Amino acid sequence: MDDCIFCKIAKNEIPCHKISENDNFLAFLDIKPLSCGHTLVIPKTHYRWVYDVPDFSQYWKFTLEVTRQLEKSLKPLFINYLTMGNQVPHAHIHLIPRTKNDHLVPFLDNLNTYCQSPSQDEFKKILNIINP
Repeated sequence: MDDCIFCKIAKNEIPCHKISENDNFLAFLDIKPLSCGHTLVIPKTHYRWVYDVPDFSQYWKFTLEVTRQLEKSLKPLFINYLTMGNQVPHAHIHLIPRTKNDHLVPFLDNLNTYCQSPSQDEFKKILNIINP
């Protein structure tokens, strides 16, 4: 896609702070990181959503390799994955290294406080829609 910033990064038209790459995928540091080492993993071919990537297993395999690289080098407590995709219309996975008492605790560690619990009837309705 001509106007996609991630496509331009994948084609080396825009520089990035590259962590890793292979023929199909690229991992680079986010320019507005939520934590030290916050990395984006993208397919080099344009797909709108992560679930549109045809070789999904290879995408996650590459992402796991980058995760292990971040674990070994940065030694975070753990790494969160986010696949929201709202900011840039190109499939991407956020790898967010987490540390003890980081500023992300109020949001990422408390997502359940923003959620409502459906009743058993509502769960049944949802299941009937998904599995008619």
